[in-house]
Amino acid sequence: MTMTRRTVLGSALTIGAMTALPGSRARAAAGKQLTIGVCTDFSGVYSDIGGKTSVACVHQAIEDWGAVAKGYDIKVIQGDHQNKPDVGAGLARQWYDNGVDLVIDVPNSAVGLAIAAVAGEKNKTYINTNSASSLLTGKKCNASTIHWSYDTYMLSHSTGGAMVAQGGKTWFFITADYAFGQLLRDQTSAVVKAAGGKVVGDVDYPFPQTTDFSSFLLQAQSSGAQVLGLANAGKDTVNSIKQAHQFGITQSGMKIAGLLIYLNDIHGIGLEIAQGLVLTESFYWNMSDRTRAFTKRVLPRTPNNYPSMAQAGCYSGTTHFLKAVDAIGVDQAGNGPAVVTQMKKMPTEDDAFGSCSVREDGRFMCPSYLFRVKKPGESSIPWDYYDLLHTTSAEDTFAPLATEGCPLVKS
Repeated sequence: MTMTRRTVLGSALTIGAMTALPGSRARAAAGKQLTIGVCTDFSGVYSDIGGKTSVACVHQAIEDWGAVAKGYDIKVIQGDHQNKPDVGAGLARQWYDNGVDLVIDVPNSAVGLAIAAVAGEKNKTYINTNSASSLLTGKKCNASTIHWSYDTYMLSHSTGGAMVAQGGKTWFFITADYAFGQLLRDQTSAVVKAAGGKVVGDVDYPFPQTTDFSSFLLQAQSSGAQVLGLANAGKDTVNSIKQAHQFGITQSGMKIAGLLIYLNDIHGIGLEIAQGLVLTESFYWNMSDRTRAFTKRVLPRTPNNYPSMAQAGCYSGTTHFLKAVDAIGVDQAGNGPAVVTQMKKMPTEDDAFGSCSVREDGRFMCPSYLFRVKKPGESSIPWDYYDLLHTTSAEDTFAPLATEGCPLVKS
């Protein structure tokens, strides 16, 4: 692993109760010490859907849970994995060896899978909220890892299935050439074919260094496909959709299936271009009084970026981790399998996701929501971008337990 100044500083930086929370470490009456490491992308393609807002949501969870009043001394450190699996795994290993109790966030499935392997080896808790690969609760599952927020199965079956149901029978994929993009393309292709559709072409692009998608978009346009499937995320999705608009692809009748689009992406694209897109998320800030209240509390920490489902997952996952540690005793906080077992026993409850649960394979079970992006004239307040089309239950959102191949699941 190449350790850069940015990585080292990120792994050493302490924010936590010292600055972001009311009170200080000295005020933690009982001195129950915990350390949480947010491993994320601060400057790359996934910085808007992770980064500072993920860190802010972890702090908000600690504050809302009442850590200081409960006698806890909680430190939050942060590091930039630079979208490199070796850097992310190295950070996690270093943190766990230095006493970090929880690693959380991690946009980028290749990095997420690498950190899950380290967590399993070290028997330390890892809550993935921002990597999409369903392998994390499938063949790569382990007793120390929980997968929050969403996964590729959810995205492919909800958004992909909706596009096919609307008549999109022929597809062309533009795919980020790494674990996440390839799995999302393959799972969506299976959904399309099962519904009688056909994949007429696909192209992989180098990740994360691609910013010009023109040649790939022209290939998609010339294929004659009815649907352009974007098996990518973050700034890559934003650039793909903006450039597709510039080439007149959507104006000519081709539909875009953004298989992983966040609220933050719609903000970056703008409603003039994004209007009418269909997408799936498991959290939307304007869904209920509780989600609005959570968002209102966290916005002072991150005023220019509303929380995505992944960032809200940092809030929800941290909250549930703290409840589990409190239940089994802080002396067990460094025992990943013990913490995760307790998290699976307890129902989850928070303002971001409401009442949910954690399944035997580590899958956080929550409903998913199919949204349509509003037209500019339909949006009445800042970041008011979605109309709800359909709600899918948790049981139907994620793959059946028996089909995933998780070695934790008893046959």
